[in-house]
Amino acid sequence: MPFPDSFYRWRPHPWHGLEVGSNAPKVVNAYIEITPFDHVKYEIDKKTGYLCVDRPNRTSSHPPSLYGFIPRTYCGKRVAALMGKEGVRGDHDPLDICVLSERPIARADIVLKARILGGLPMIDGGEADDKIIAVLDTDYVHENANCISDLPEVMIERLHHYFTTYKLQPGKDISVEIGKAYGREHAEKVIQASIEDYQERYADS
Repeated sequence: MPFPDSFYRWRPHPWHGLEVGSNAPKVVNAYIEITPFDHVKYEIDKKTGYLCVDRPNRTSSHPPSLYGFIPRTYCGKRVAALMGKEGVRGDHDPLDICVLSERPIARADIVLKARILGGLPMIDGGEADDKIIAVLDTDYVHENANCISDLPEVMIERLHHYFTTYKLQPGKDISVEIGKAYGREHAEKVIQASIEDYQERYADS
């Protein structure tokens, strides 16, 4: 018996096989790797597309939002240039995204539509590692949020604190620098730059 047209024997790779979204960079698809309930850091395996265990959380710090990446994006020279600092390079990963949802979403390995509000300009070990901030596009509580200024300041503080502390280890220094949060307009520029970096990097793929 043949498979129906809607059935795929192999699912699309979350990074390369999914679409960035028809309304990007305002609304994008986000593949979720980690939820606020996870005590373990999960990360997509770039070769197979499976969600894998990276490491258990070393500290008690939990991500304050859903966390993942935007498909078919890549942090290369264009994303790095938007940092506005000499010597910064892209981290060669898909663009990270934090998605806020009023209703708890307790499972990862899912795809959702995220409405872009802003981001955090993060440099990790000399590499551009922006954290785009968004809300679930169908969220009733955040339905009128259109920019990062529409969110309670404490939400941004929590994200900032998490990304400056989650790698901390006793007796070891970390080289993470996070600047002031930026708004939707700049976030959309970062997303567009990451789309163009991806197209250049994987043009022949």
